[in-house]
Amino acid sequence: MNKLLKRKYLSRLGDGLRTSLQCVVAVALTGCMTVGPDYQPVEPVAPEAWHTELHQGLAAGPINSATLARWWEVLDDPLLSALEARAVQGSLEVKEAQARVNEARAMRGISQAALFPTLDAGAATSKSRSSESGGSGKAEKHYAAGFDAGWEVDFFGGVRRSVEAAQANLEATEEELHGVMVSLLAEVALNYVELRTYQALLATTEANIDALQESYEINVSRHQSGLISELSVQESLRILESARATIPALESGLNAAKNRLAVLLGEVPGSLHPELAKATPIPGLPVEVVVGIPAETLRHRPDVRTSERRLAVQTARIGVATAELYPKFHLAGTLGLESISAGELFQSTSRVWGVGPSANWRVFDAGAIRQNIQAQNARQEQALIHYEATVLRALEEIENALVAYAKEQLRRESVAKASTAAERAEQLVRDQYQAGLVTFNNVLDAQRARLLLQNELAQSDGAVTVNLVRLYKAFGGGWSPTEAPTN
Repeated sequence: MNKLLKRKYLSRLGDGLRTSLQCVVAVALTGCMTVGPDYQPVEPVAPEAWHTELHQGLAAGPINSATLARWWEVLDDPLLSALEARAVQGSLEVKEAQARVNEARAMRGISQAALFPTLDAGAATSKSRSSESGGSGKAEKHYAAGFDAGWEVDFFGGVRRSVEAAQANLEATEEELHGVMVSLLAEVALNYVELRTYQALLATTEANIDALQESYEINVSRHQSGLISELSVQESLRILESARATIPALESGLNAAKNRLAVLLGEVPGSLHPELAKATPIPGLPVEVVVGIPAETLRHRPDVRTSERRLAVQTARIGVATAELYPKFHLAGTLGLESISAGELFQSTSRVWGVGPSANWRVFDAGAIRQNIQAQNARQEQALIHYEATVLRALEEIENALVAYAKEQLRRESVAKASTAAERAEQLVRDQYQAGLVTFNNVLDAQRARLLLQNELAQSDGAVTVNLVRLYKAFGGGWSPTEAPTN
């Protein structure tokens, strides 16, 4: 292609492009806009203070975000902290949620791509023969190669609204990932505390079995000496075997907790048994738990944040649907080569080009577009109602967690006192039995009371810590905005 022809060719192409752009600008000046409602962020409607009375270590004040992000560290248990770190790295639920975030990010990229022109390259060759009775009857070949460009000009903002919806959907998916983190870290701690509670119950039961075994052997000796009846021996044997009968159930629960922990960490059941074999105390409580104010706590909860983002998604979709009421403008261009001879395909005479705007407007669809707009508005209303319901459920969960944490501590204090009294009462009744002042039934009653209260105390120790874990879960602890996935 010589330079003169090339300049002439490009000049014609430029004229066509200028003409098309003039049309585009003319339309833009008369009606460029973004249709549909602009999203107005909503804030959770919350009381100024918690309804629950704050006592037993609960204190009002601003929540430390760093403490909330790593709340399990207040339990001061290095093994638990190590398990939490492994769960974040190995959990399949977290990996699945992260994959959903990656999907949402890719979908946003697809929506953004619609803002830009498309360019297709193609080449084709064909061979055809006409009829001898209706034509020359000769076989002919046809060669073509070139580029096709197209661009839908987003005058009324339908594409921009779709990008807005995709961005909000990505943010909602990221908040769902945070929600998975909150649940996962709480579940690891809950199962860990359950495991330590089973170990405490086993230790208490085994110690009681040793004491009951000793009582049984004494009674057998006294019976053989004619000092007591066989009934006392059988009663002591009954309570001994009843205590032993609880061991299998406790061991089964202990193994289930270990296996559940392994799965939460993304590991094979049984893999944690060696490192969890040694019994350690149930994690203790911090001196103080700062609960913050309701509105602040609600804004940190991933479920509330997810619902708010879903509302933003649906608001943007109203604009996407509304844009269908308006014309669509396209700018298309073609630049290529066509020839019936392969040797002449790249000659200047084989050049073809075309450029120009186009518009299309659906003038009748029996109201389908307007019905779709109404449907999107109804979905936005549903999303708003769902957000408000999520806020109420969040407030309910937090209030219940505050009450449970405080009341279980009060209960534990009473159970501890009752357990101490039961131990002292059993010792006194044993002395009286040895002196012949009471029957063995009194000893049995005292032993049963002590066993029940010791088990209840171990369970209450675990329940207090469990309620603290649930409280931090209700606060949305376990993630930090600074650690959120990047867009």
